[in-house]
Amino acid sequence: MHRSLRSTSATATAVALAAGTLVVLAPAPAHAAAGATLPFTSVEAESASTTGTKIGPDHTQGTHAAEASGRQAVRLNTGQRVEFTVPRAADAVNVAYSVPDGRSGALNVYVNGQKLAKTLPVTSEYSYVDTPWIAGSRTHHLYANGRLLLGQNLQAGDKVAFEAANVQVTVDVADFEQAPAPAAAPSGAVSVTDKGADPSGRGDSTQAFREAIAAARGGTVWIPPGEYRITSSLNGVQNVTIQGAGHWHSVVRTSRFIDQQSSSGNVRIKDFAVIGEVTERVDSSPDNFVNGSLGPNSSVSGMWLQHLKVGLWLTGNNDNLVVENNRILDTTADGLNLNGNARGVRVRNNFLRNQGDDALAMWSLHAPDTDSSFENNTISQPNLANGIAIYGGTDITVRNNLISDTNALGSGIAISNQKFLDPFHPLAGTITVDGNTLVRTGAMNPNWNHPMGALRVDSYDSAIEAQVRITGTTITDSPYSAFEFVSGSGRGHAAKNITVDGATVRGTGTVVVQAETQGAATFRNVTATDVGAAGVYNCPYPAGSGTFTLTDGGGNSGWDSTWPDCSTWPEPGQGNPGPGPDHNLAQGRPATATGSQDVYTPGKAVDGDPNTYWESANHAFPQSLTVDLGSTRAVRRVVLKLPPQPAWQARTQTLSVQGGTDGSAYSTVVASKEYRFDPATGNTVTIPVDADLRYLRLHVTGNTGWPAGQFSEVEAYLS
Repeated sequence: MHRSLRSTSATATAVALAAGTLVVLAPAPAHAAAGATLPFTSVEAESASTTGTKIGPDHTQGTHAAEASGRQAVRLNTGQRVEFTVPRAADAVNVAYSVPDGRSGALNVYVNGQKLAKTLPVTSEYSYVDTPWIAGSRTHHLYANGRLLLGQNLQAGDKVAFEAANVQVTVDVADFEQAPAPAAAPSGAVSVTDKGADPSGRGDSTQAFREAIAAARGGTVWIPPGEYRITSSLNGVQNVTIQGAGHWHSVVRTSRFIDQQSSSGNVRIKDFAVIGEVTERVDSSPDNFVNGSLGPNSSVSGMWLQHLKVGLWLTGNNDNLVVENNRILDTTADGLNLNGNARGVRVRNNFLRNQGDDALAMWSLHAPDTDSSFENNTISQPNLANGIAIYGGTDITVRNNLISDTNALGSGIAISNQKFLDPFHPLAGTITVDGNTLVRTGAMNPNWNHPMGALRVDSYDSAIEAQVRITGTTITDSPYSAFEFVSGSGRGHAAKNITVDGATVRGTGTVVVQAETQGAATFRNVTATDVGAAGVYNCPYPAGSGTFTLTDGGGNSGWDSTWPDCSTWPEPGQGNPGPGPDHNLAQGRPATATGSQDVYTPGKAVDGDPNTYWESANHAFPQSLTVDLGSTRAVRRVVLKLPPQPAWQARTQTLSVQGGTDGSAYSTVVASKEYRFDPATGNTVTIPVDADLRYLRLHVTGNTGWPAGQFSEVEAYLS
């Protein structure tokens, strides 16, 4: 989906008091290791020996280092090389690389010092994608992947070097594996070559594939080793298996493999590669491996999908679909999108790299995605959105995924009510986010001019009404925050019903919790180390829209401080400077009241504008206004203001100052007294205070100028 705007397991049961309600927190479930079980081992170029130049680390949108795995890579000029130590038995390699825009060339390949006759072609043809209709995007998708059968068996410890032959090449990472030998044809299968398909790739094999699918109904279509060219999409695919000899051996060249809006199902697609020619993103074109429906009880497994717009864009009936053990690389948009009406779909044990939008997404358009899951997937380098995004849906599970290096406009995981189009079905039931590991995820959002967290819950178009259960999460080296709660539209919908249980946070650039909208979340057994600025940024937007309540369920450590100033954003690694003595602790903080009149809401008293004001319900004394300062402060002075215009005649308000540390119990810190507000002296009252408090409450019992409590600004200071 394109953007438009703005671990340790716990075993004990805890009880917490949240907004007056007793909440029982169930134990966090045990979980398996995150990510897919992969047949290859990746080695970062920056960890290899090189005569080139290492670049990065960097998190700046649109740079080669920022889009690279690990935020680092190696740049080779002609004649320079990078040499990898082979980590396992291997006879094949895949290299993620980039060359300058408009250029192509080759990498010379050396095995244990001996130059191979074959080279690895490199090109910018599939890179440098521009999507000007997506707000905040820049030229992206800078890398591509190239693979090669080495023609010999290597052992762990052998050396493989890549040398820039005739063009500058930036090398990111190399994947080494032992490619399985070609599989044999299943008994009774209908071979596409028997129907006239050309395994040399020169002839058009489209009709041969169609005839083989029609002839094999109820059986298997066999794609022998070779390269086949298809020039138009297939449809009418149902009750059939389409199988190759393995993705290293059976390759189909097409940008549109299956395009059909319905199927009776029982389709099995397995064990071959589909490599397209998509060089840009055109959202109106179905340049996808699968566009539409495979029908119920179908599966996709063992596939290599590359250079497409989307791997699988799934609409209609795909009930009980299983998508597993695939590699999806270099798509200009999503890797896979369950585009509504998905029921019982399982997407598991897949590897995705270099997506131009969400790597895996569920989007509940027209009908909700229901009882579907993304489990044990490994996702690397989505360069214009999220690793995993759940846009609406009922009873969805995101479990044991490993996600790294999101680059722009996205988080590692987003749980969202952003609808994009109608009819949309918001989050409902229970959303389970369990056992996921997020590494270097989260990014600066240029539309918001502030960052997105590693794991984001976003009440974009409507409040979160589902139960969101986030358990067993590991977040490492997020460039900004770990957990973000936001209403990305800026409309202040509530992000609520959230539990974060059993999380390990290591090395956040700014804060552990970034709360930017009203709502509530309970945290239990969340431990943090190496926090860059402060534990919590709690500044709901718009000002006065409500509060975000963090309930401590016990077992939390390492993030008990609060960023003091809602008018500024913490910078990565700057530490928490704390407020100065002349800093207004109340400005921009969440404010609530016992009542308000018309548009004169509590937030008007902390918005920094002396011309706007809060007015309580009329003829209903006593009334009170409460400001959450974010953390306990040694308040020594409170300043109260009314609009300075002469039209505001002098008046006396009777009030007391109260304070509390937990939002429920309050004590009087300044007894009730009459205070004179006079425009001749600025309509300002200063009240000396000597109290340590987080919640500042003004309890008003009278006003000679109007039958209500009134303040244009409430200010609190340390001196």
